[in-house]
Amino acid sequence: MSIPVAGARSRRIVIASRESALAMWQARHVHSRLAALYPQIEVEIIGLTTEGDRRLDVSLAKIGGKGLFIKELEEALAAGRADIAAHSVKDVPMQLLDGLTLAAITEREDPRDAFVSNRYAALAALPAGARVGTSSLRRECQLRARYPHLLVEPLRGNVTTRLRKLDEGGYDAIILAAAGLKRLGLAQRATALLEPEESLPAPGQGALGLECRAERRDLIELLAPLNHRETALCVMAERALSRMLAGSCNVPLGAFAQITGERMRLRGFVGAPDGTRMIAGEKSGAARSPEALGAALAEELKARGAAEILAELEKQS
Repeated sequence: MSIPVAGARSRRIVIASRESALAMWQARHVHSRLAALYPQIEVEIIGLTTEGDRRLDVSLAKIGGKGLFIKELEEALAAGRADIAAHSVKDVPMQLLDGLTLAAITEREDPRDAFVSNRYAALAALPAGARVGTSSLRRECQLRARYPHLLVEPLRGNVTTRLRKLDEGGYDAIILAAAGLKRLGLAQRATALLEPEESLPAPGQGALGLECRAERRDLIELLAPLNHRETALCVMAERALSRMLAGSCNVPLGAFAQITGERMRLRGFVGAPDGTRMIAGEKSGAARSPEALGAALAEELKARGAAEILAELEKQS
C-alpha cells in the first residue's frame, strides 16, 4: 500500500551511494523500499567513488578514518546533487556534519563478524603463526587478546577483493562483517559466525543509515516508514557509548545493544591495538533511554581504565 507524498518537493528522490557492490546493494534496497511506498515518486541512484575507496594501500586509521567513505556523499547532499545518502552505519562518524541528520535506520541484518577460511573450521583451530586478515583495529585488538599466537595482518578492499586475496593464499583466514556476505549472496563463504562474546561488533554494524539535510522535513517524513525502532534504539546506545569514548578508526572499540521487552542490554569495550589491555563491561536499562545507557557505560569503562588507554592512543596519533 502506497503512502501519500509529503509535499511537491519530493516528486524525485536521488540516493547517493558508494560504487562498491555492497554499497550499491544497499542503495538498491532503499530504492526498492521507497518505490514500493511511493510509486508516484521517481527514485534514482548516483554512484560516487570516495577517498576511502581510492586509497587502499594505507590503513584507514592513518588517513582519517571511516569518514573517508562518506565525505563525497555528504558533499553531494550539501550541494543538492543528492537527497539521501545510504551508508553502513558502522562507517558513519559519531559526530555528523552540521545541517545533516540520520533520518532513518533500517532493520539490522546479522550484526556478527564472520570467520572465513578455506583450511580451518574455526579461529581456535588456527595454528601458531597463521595469517589472519582484517581491516579493523576493533577486530585486531580482540584477536590479539584472545589468540596472541596468530599473525594479524592488514586487509583492505571491498568484500570480493578480500575474498579473492584469501583464495589466492595471502591469508589463512579473514574476518569481515557477516551482513556484507549475506547481502551479497555470499553467506556460504562464512566458515563460522563469531558470537559477540568472541568478537564484539562495531557500533551500528549490520544497520543501514539514511542521511539527509536536517532542513528537509519532507524527506524525513517520507523516510519514517523505513526506520526500524528497535534497531534505531540499539544503534543510538552504541553510538552514544562510542561518542563518549572518542570512538574512531584510531580507537579499538566495540559496542552492541540488544532489546528484550522494554529493557536494553549494552555491551562495550575499549582496548589497546596490540590486545595487551582491554576494558570491557555491560549495563542494562530502559530501552527508551538508549543514549543515557550508552553514556553511563562509557563513564564506567573510563573509570575502570579506558581513560588511560584513550589518553595513550591520543599521544600516539
